[in-house]
Amino acid sequence: MSEDYYDILNVSKTVNDDDLKKAYRKLAMQWHPDKNPNNMYDAEAKFIQISEAYEVLGNPQKRLLYDQHGEESLNGTPTTPSDSKTTNGRTTEDIFDDFFSSYGFDFDTNGGGKHSGTSNVDNRFRGSTYGNTKLKKPPPTQNKLPCTLEELYNGSTKKTQISRTFVDNNGQLTLVMETLTVEIKPGLKKGMEITFRDKGNQKLHELPPDLVFVIHEKPHQVYERDGNDLLVNYRLTLAEALKGTIVNITTLDQRDVAVQVKDIITPEYELVVSKEGMPVPEDPDSRGDLKARFQIQFPKKLTSEQKTALRLALG
Repeated sequence: MSEDYYDILNVSKTVNDDDLKKAYRKLAMQWHPDKNPNNMYDAEAKFIQISEAYEVLGNPQKRLLYDQHGEESLNGTPTTPSDSKTTNGRTTEDIFDDFFSSYGFDFDTNGGGKHSGTSNVDNRFRGSTYGNTKLKKPPPTQNKLPCTLEELYNGSTKKTQISRTFVDNNGQLTLVMETLTVEIKPGLKKGMEITFRDKGNQKLHELPPDLVFVIHEKPHQVYERDGNDLLVNYRLTLAEALKGTIVNITTLDQRDVAVQVKDIITPEYELVVSKEGMPVPEDPDSRGDLKARFQIQFPKKLTSEQKTALRLALG
């Protein structure tokens, strides 16, 4: 009794080309001998049967003859998995190769075989989930990661939930929700990247791309970053600028730093506090500098006595 090719592929007789291809792809990957090492011979027979069915139904002319007159009308001699490993001169691996190559697969014809027995499946399909294929890895998927200057100064841990697609064992796209823990090392700069391998949205017949979080620095109310240095504007009176003052600074890790300035402070004066800047990402023990720039508040009015005293003081 001849086989029913529609039943073999689990499709109806009115199946369209796209659904037929999906059915064949799913079954071919499911029953490929490489994916069934503990039941290789039965899997090989099923794989051959599936390939023969698709070879006929995937060809419009052969499908028409099969629908009208049955299997014997194709070549005059019925072929079954038990007595043949070819379909009109084409091996089942040829069918598999042609089909998956049309989807962008590049097969390594020098792949080594793992099956130690008589097999109709070419050795070039051995050795990986997809049969020793060379799949293309797309460019990384990039997401912006906003960070405060405090988080970049002290280091931080952020948890972020993502949704991504991946290709499951049946060759189908599946959506999954996942929580990632992003470790922000002290000193990271704007534009630096934190990479999670293979966590991007995967497409059919491609490797999963990497997911990259790109550091984005939020503006700070007090400090401005310049590489590994921190800049701060400090306001003081003219009297403080002339007679000296104590500059009080609160660091990004909430320490109070007091620096005495005895020099006359001019508008161009810059106070440098060594090693109170940002951590250096490449060397956690090193830090940049903290630089204070001064804004001098001049009095709007002076009394006659104040003017006289100022003249005497300035000579």
